[in-house]
Amino acid sequence: RILFYWREVQPEGPDDWNTLHVREEWLNEAEQQGREVVGLIKNTAPWASTDGTEAGVPRGLYLPVDDPENLWANYVRRLASYYGERNVHHWIIWNEPEIEQDVYGFEFAGSTADYYQLLKTAYKVIKETDPEATIHLAGLTWWHDPGYLERLLAVAAEDPEAADNEFFFDVISLHIYFRTETVKSLIEEVNAIQRRYGVEKPIWINETNAPPNRDPEWPVDRPRFNVDLDQQAWYIMQAVALGFASGAERISVYKLLDIQLPPGGESFGLVRPDSSRRPAYSAYKLATHCLGHFTDVSMQQSPTHYQIEFERNGSRTHVVWARTPAESAIEIPATTKRATMIRPDGTASELLPTAGSY
Repeated sequence: RILFYWREVQPEGPDDWNTLHVREEWLNEAEQQGREVVGLIKNTAPWASTDGTEAGVPRGLYLPVDDPENLWANYVRRLASYYGERNVHHWIIWNEPEIEQDVYGFEFAGSTADYYQLLKTAYKVIKETDPEATIHLAGLTWWHDPGYLERLLAVAAEDPEAADNEFFFDVISLHIYFRTETVKSLIEEVNAIQRRYGVEKPIWINETNAPPNRDPEWPVDRPRFNVDLDQQAWYIMQAVALGFASGAERISVYKLLDIQLPPGGESFGLVRPDSSRRPAYSAYKLATHCLGHFTDVSMQQSPTHYQIEFERNGSRTHVVWARTPAESAIEIPATTKRATMIRPDGTASELLPTAGSY
């Protein structure tokens, strides 16, 4: 995911085009290494904003998409044209628009209807410019406004153009933090909302993590959600497994590396600002190695534990953890002569079956 800030690409006016904001070597490297780039478009250029701020609604937003005064349409069209040729075909339209003004993280001053218009305009323009493109809803924090997605779909349902245009988006984006089981419950709730409006979109978890505040090498003063390094590592593995088992199509951890962070600043990185690795780095590596490109996934849930089974390349990987502070005894039928048990930090030990089970 690469951030495309309108204020940086066109800082002074519509004729600006700052391609150094998103360096082409990043895009070239991603293509060479088989990564799929997703562009996140946000931050209104102040000259184009109705209130002069980066959170402001773009001027001319409700004009036709081919009107020269629709500044958002013009900008997005140019982005899709220029970067589509550089292999960027996924676009997230804004970030966390449900956070209210005067609340930390506020990014969009418009109403739900304004965000829908922002989305609709971007969908029309980008699809015309780059038919290969995929349009993603803004990542939603959910808890700042649990009713936001439903209101957004209700606005779309009132638009006579929406039904014939896939409601003007292709993917729902979620940001989920701290509580593992929220991954499952939110995916289920989002799918229930979709069904009420006759929509069936894939879900991407664009951000997830349990950032630690009890890291001895980077302590953070945080009144809620006390997390140590082992808990962060376990969270990564559990959230990825539970997300895929619940039906998420893609899952991305926020974030790989913390940079330009002041001492004591909340650190999300799998890698610290000094480039040292947290145990969660090993957990993420393990998840991508053992779960990536799975062909099937199934889940068993009990009051005491989760057991999620992934099939991949003829092998099976079970991700198992207790749901309570108590230990939980779990039997896994032995379909092989031996198995390997791996902790999220990567340490491994061999298991031999007893009476046909592990």
